Amino acid sequence: MKTKILLVEDDTDFGMILKQYLELEDFEVAWFQNPDDVVNILNSDFAFHIGILDIMLPNMDGFSLAKMILAEKADFPLIFLTAKNQKIDRLTGLKLGADDYISKPCDPEELVLRIRSILKRTLHTVQEVRIQIGEYHLEPKKLLLLHPKGNVRLTIREKDLLLYLLKHNQKTLKRDDILNTLWETNDYFTGRSLDVFISRLRKYFSNDPQIKIQSLRGIGFEIDFPKNS
Repeated sequence: MKTKILLVEDDTDFGMILKQYLELEDFEVAWFQNPDDVVNILNSDFAFHIGILDIMLPNMDGFSLAKMILAEKADFPLIFLTAKNQKIDRLTGLKLGADDYISKPCDPEELVLRIRSILKRTLHTVQEVRIQIGEYHLEPKKLLLLHPKGNVRLTIREKDLLLYLLKHNQKTLKRDDILNTLWETNDYFTGRSLDVFISRLRKYFSNDPQIKIQSLRGIGFEIDFPKNS
């Protein structure tokens, strides 16, 4: 079965070229120029493995469309594709939980490599288990962090980061290692995004004082989850 890509790009020439290139790489591509058409299929025919969204779209920007998609499909991987290259746009996209952000004009070969990298991580079968983390329980496949005082639905990136931290529990982790492993790149934007996700995890675990995720200036993070995790 071919991997199905949702491509939302209003530029006719660029959209056609990108669609044809991705199809030559053996992907199945559904190309939409109007985000309203994507919204109309969210609850019915939304059978895609990954989405590539332009930010500057008619009627609705790519960020708004992404929020609607993730509200229905919380584990859906997304790549933002845009001609805009401002810090705020990249940070907004990453904070939404997008897996990558590529500025136009882009190298189609690089885009394909990034797509395959994301799919390699997100399409693997996650064992349906419940992992105890102090007073919490994590259900990776469902992207749920459970606690008696309230549950949290994680983004894919938050889940991947949390699993990485659990794997390296009670160790000092270097920022570079986390970024190169999970993001496969290390720049200003991914570094800021990592800080955002770390802050979110601290907030999510605030009900259990045993859990510590401490920042070490110039190094990375020191992780301490209860040993029953």
